[in-house]
Amino acid sequence: MFVYADNAATTCVSKTALEAMLPYLTDEWGNPSTLYAFGQRAAESLEQARRTVAVCLGSASPKEIYFTSCGSESDNQALRSCARAGARKGKKHLISTAFEHHAVLHTLRQLEKEGFAVTLLDVHGDGVVRVEDVAAAIRDDTCCVSVMFANNEVGTVQPIAEIGALCRGKGVIFHTDAVQAAGHLPIDVQAMNIDMLSLSGHKFHAPKGAGALYCRKNIPLYSFIEGGAQERGKRAGTENVAGIIALAAALKESCDRMPQDAPRVTAMRDRLIEGLSRIPHSRINGSLEHHVPGTVNLCFEGVEGESLLLLLDREGICASSGSACASGSLDPSHVLLSLGVPHELAHGSLRLSIGEYNTDADIDHILNVVPHAVETLRAQSPIWAELEQGKREHLC
Repeated sequence: MFVYADNAATTCVSKTALEAMLPYLTDEWGNPSTLYAFGQRAAESLEQARRTVAVCLGSASPKEIYFTSCGSESDNQALRSCARAGARKGKKHLISTAFEHHAVLHTLRQLEKEGFAVTLLDVHGDGVVRVEDVAAAIRDDTCCVSVMFANNEVGTVQPIAEIGALCRGKGVIFHTDAVQAAGHLPIDVQAMNIDMLSLSGHKFHAPKGAGALYCRKNIPLYSFIEGGAQERGKRAGTENVAGIIALAAALKESCDRMPQDAPRVTAMRDRLIEGLSRIPHSRINGSLEHHVPGTVNLCFEGVEGESLLLLLDREGICASSGSACASGSLDPSHVLLSLGVPHELAHGSLRLSIGEYNTDADIDHILNVVPHAVETLRAQSPIWAELEQGKREHLC
């Protein structure tokens, strides 16, 4: 049996997205920057996609939507634009959180090397940022606050509207990485006081290679790819028309289906939590009160995450131990460490992220396989033997 439970890493391309993009790979392959009718048909389709994305983000204007290659590019452009605009006013302080995606954290690290100051907020044991912590960190020279909408590893959802209102009142630009939220949670950029928002199509059943950045009007946005005047001069390079068309179609479908899909996915997620939390000395990571529908993150004491993934793969289950962007790293997840998970326990993490295409049979298979895999690995672990013999203290 094959079970795909790594939707936070990427999703399959939906039939709707595929059918929407196919004409732009076959018949309508014109360059939208050209003046003749063949190219202008592609340009109009591009603008229709922009209008669709704007509607899916609540009350955004199409002129506030810029297409990029992915969420990472959108994050980079948003943060660097805020830093550049802030520096012109003598404001060189940025605030974010300790468990952001590396697209944010690595950009901030580079900005520090360029003379900017960065404050990374604690996310507490439940994986939720406190609004009062953001308020306390804002200084006179703060130019930007960037807090992810939903965490990519543990699935916790942040108080975005409240943080946005705080930043709006302080005159500070508020950016959110909504890569894990778009298409899965309701978003209204105006009601939530969001100034800039990043998303990526392959997280909601569009193909890889297409993303978007929402930037509220009157917020400075700078191009960091030099070349042509595409995207109103804010992102050079011929647009990935087929990918963008698919992104818009997939986002609209996901938003339209959200009222029926979210409760079903949440119910499957809750079954996973109920079943897997029965495994002795296991730990659920992150608040379950403020959570995306499909993500579950657990740690199993005495188990190495990589070994567990290999056993699950043998049984046809695709899962992960953290962010796909950090795969290959032998270090424990920075997200789990930021939640206060002990180093040795964080090594035994498992992330299961299910979606609209999963079934109850998939959940049954996971619940059958994971406990046996954990038991097998513990039987081979000298650390587990020491824990059971009382030579070490259990951490959970």
